[in-house]
Amino acid sequence: MKIAALQIAYLGMSSNRLDYYLRICKSKDVKIVVLGEYVLNRFFKELEKTPKAMLKEQSLHQIKNLKELAKRYEITIVSPLVNVQKDKIYKTVAIFSPKKSSYYMQQILIDYKHWNEKRFFANSFDCLKEPPTFIVDGVKFGVIAGFELHFNIFFDYFTKKNVDVVLLPTASTFDSNQRWREIIKSRAFLGNFYILRANRIGEFNDKETRWVFYGDSMCVDPNGKIISILADKEELLICDIDKEVVKESRKSWGFKRGMKEICSKLVQEQI
Repeated sequence: MKIAALQIAYLGMSSNRLDYYLRICKSKDVKIVVLGEYVLNRFFKELEKTPKAMLKEQSLHQIKNLKELAKRYEITIVSPLVNVQKDKIYKTVAIFSPKKSSYYMQQILIDYKHWNEKRFFANSFDCLKEPPTFIVDGVKFGVIAGFELHFNIFFDYFTKKNVDVVLLPTASTFDSNQRWREIIKSRAFLGNFYILRANRIGEFNDKETRWVFYGDSMCVDPNGKIISILADKEELLICDIDKEVVKESRKSWGFKRGMKEICSKLVQEQI
């Protein structure tokens, strides 16, 4: 199976660029396309100053476009999207398939002083819920938002559910590319699944900081090896997914088998 990461900057209201790349994907028999964070919407620092009515109009427009494109090209599109409901702003990851659409509300948001999504968005949970999974042509996909890469609980769930590929949209900046590479490779290896990361490009400048989104979109295999990676320009990454590689990796390393044995011993000790 072929899947793709579209490395691109903010698209604006026009769907022409996305349509262009989806036509390429269709011609290459790509089944899944992932977009980076803040591609369908402006970057977070700009959203903070944008009227809610304008955000809502933009998001409804993007939802309409993405539904039509997914259906037209018979492809599943995964993309972060700001949603406005009942005067509240939510950060979600939308999954548009040819037949339906669903929305995953990001559960753990970044809360740094210079970049505080937790304070801005209305996402709120009493306890963590299962991230979305779905199957396309027998391959099982899991989806999380970029910042959630740092938290074990999501990857424990993906391992438990036998996910084959984790889809990871990001908006990474500030020369953090080496850290992200190492974390993604480690997650892929320890979970023995593929990880497809789509990171946006472009720049944002405020009075104090120049934010450079450096790309580095990549596909990592279940053994933690980067099999394809982009630089810092607008580009489409297409990679081949082989479920047999996932099976062989899990059989060879035996991490899940070892975890089951440990859990069994813990239960027996508690009894």
